[in-house]
Order: sequence, then C-alpha cells, then structure tokens
Amino acid sequence: MTDLKELEKAYEFNVYAKRDLVLVRGKGAKVWDGDGKEYIDCIAGHGVANIGHCNDQVVAAIEKQARQLLSCSATIYNDSRARFLEKLLSVTPKNLKRAFLCNSGTETIEGAIKFARFTTRKKEFITAMRGFHGRTMGSLSATFNPEYRREFEPLVPGFKYVPFNNIEKLKEAVTDDTAGIILEIVQGEGGIHVGSKDYFTQVRQLCDEKNLLLIIDEVQTGFCRTGKMFACNYFDLEPDILCLAKAMAGGVPMGAIVCSEKIQPPMGKHGSTFGGNPLSCAAGIAAIDFMVGCGLAEQAREKGDYFVGKVKKQNFANVREIRHLGLMIGIELKEKGQPYLVKLMERGVLAMPAGATVLRFLPPLTISHEELDFVIDEVIEVLPKAV
Repeated sequence: MTDLKELEKAYEFNVYAKRDLVLVRGKGAKVWDGDGKEYIDCIAGHGVANIGHCNDQVVAAIEKQARQLLSCSATIYNDSRARFLEKLLSVTPKNLKRAFLCNSGTETIEGAIKFARFTTRKKEFITAMRGFHGRTMGSLSATFNPEYRREFEPLVPGFKYVPFNNIEKLKEAVTDDTAGIILEIVQGEGGIHVGSKDYFTQVRQLCDEKNLLLIIDEVQTGFCRTGKMFACNYFDLEPDILCLAKAMAGGVPMGAIVCSEKIQPPMGKHGSTFGGNPLSCAAGIAAIDFMVGCGLAEQAREKGDYFVGKVKKQNFANVREIRHLGLMIGIELKEKGQPYLVKLMERGVLAMPAGATVLRFLPPLTISHEELDFVIDEVIEVLPKAV
C-alpha cells in the first residue's frame, strides 16, 4: 500500500492531515485497509455513512439508475429528482415546502446566504462561536474559528459571532440590517456542544419578532444521527431554511437547501450543474427509505445512550466531560486528543477530533452492539484511569 500512498501524495495538494492508512473496502460499520486489517469506522466519512458503508439498498438503486440516466440538467424535469424531492419533503419539518438541490454542505450555506439576502434585502448574519459551516467563501465567513479564516480575508462582510446557547448576547447582536441567524443544533466541529430547547425556542421567537430568517445547519446532525430524523425535531423547531448534506444519499455527494414559503429565490440567480442529478436522487430515495424503514433514529438514540452510559462508568484521569446526542459523541479530554486517536487506530478503531481536545465518534447508525462494545473496550483501554 506504500505505492498507493506515494502516488496520492505525488498528485494531490497537501491540504489534509493524512493518516498513515489506505482504505480499500467497507461494509456496514467496518472498513478494511489494503493489507486486510479490519477497523470499526467511527469517522464514517465525517458523518456521511449513517446507513453503513455500501448499503445494499443504495448500491442497488445506484446500479439501476446508472444504467438509465446519470446526468440531467435541472432545467429539464426528471423522474428520479421529482420522486426524491417528494421523499425529502415528507421527512423534513412541515413548514418547509420547497428545496434547492446541490452537492455538499458548504454549498447549502452559500445558497442559504444568497436566498436570505434576496428575501430580506438585508446583508448581516449572526452565527455562533465554535460554529462551523464550511470552507467556501460565504460559509467560511459564517464559521467562527479564525484559524480557518485568517489567510483568506477579506471574506464576505456582515457576519457576527456570539456565544452559543446565550440568548441575551444574540439579541444584542441584532441590528436593522440583520437578515438571518445561522446556527447548528449540535456544534460538531466545535466539540459536540448541544443547544438547549429553551435557547432555540427563544431564537425562533426572536426571529419572528424581528422578522429575521432562522437558518439551521443540519449538515452533520441530519438524517437520524442525533436520534431524530433531524436534531431540530427535538424542539419542534421550524426553521425558515434547513441546510442538509452528508448522509442524505448514503455516501453519494448531495446537499439540499429546504425552505419555507417565506423564501422565494429569483429565477436565474442561483444554480448547480450537478445538483439533483438522477444518480444522487436515486441513492437519496433508497437511503431515506432505509432510514425510515429500519428505525435508524431510534437505533441512534438507544446506541448513543448505551455507548455513553458504559463509558461514563469509568473513572478516567484525563476526561473533562462526555457530551452526546444520539450517536454523535464527544469525549473532551484535559489534554490534546491526537495521541489517543492514533492509539485507537492502532487497535482497530477509527475516530476523529472535534477541536484539539475532543475525541469525536460518528459511527454508522447500523453499528451492532458487539461492534459498539469493541469500540467502548478500546476507548477504556487507551484512556488513562484515575489512581
């Protein structure tokens, strides 16, 4: 596998902190490297593989669609796209009536910014400290961490950052030129920080009182990850714009900006060459059918509680806090987490950081209890115990 690593290094820009690992196959919650070593995958493509790697229903849908039609411009109607839109709108909050289809999470934030500015004729947005919304210029402007933004400034003007879960600071940031508020229900990249029901209830009230648009980023939390189809379902929260991607199409790139009737984007002012292509739409239909049919939201809720319940029984020397919602789990340490991620990988568990000190676990929601027990046992083994 060394040759493959060197080949990739030779031609790809060095913008990723690569692991010393070449993955060549996956099924369910497991992946294998080129030497046949098996891993339990708690990265899952940064939360993409909610229904497991190479899900049989999605693979069958892709194979069938690939023989029929791969590409169809959004300027022409398509059968797979029509059925996917109907399917998507059947599971999103009921106030959301229409969607724009694209290819990734960052594109959904870009589109949401444009739609909000056009709708309100205002320019400013308020986002949260520790929030992460993407790496293109508009979504990067909405992202808090200066380390992501600094080298690319000037970015899109008009963005303010306030403490998460603090309604008073949010209210103070509103001006007559505020178009909308962009928030995650759970801050994934920011360390698995979960918003409170009271906070989001007041955010919705504030938006209604001030005529602001509420934009909820569920790129990582969507599609059963948190124990509900969408994390906003925990609060019966109805956003004006819901940004979705990652797990939507079972591993095939896809994003969607799902909007209430307040949002009326103008014809010809936004578009996407590959957005809503038949292949992604066919995969998306199969993926959502699988999520609903197999009760993946309930599975995520139960398995997340199971994982955290067992880990919390341990007396670790360096664990500050464990936070989770469904199978979106963060273990915050009192020291840097990278050495422990390396140790876990050596022992057959792939996990990821959420900031410098948080170990993040986003396994496929189809993970078995036996596989979860393996992950839990390895976490217990690598983290030092209190004396």
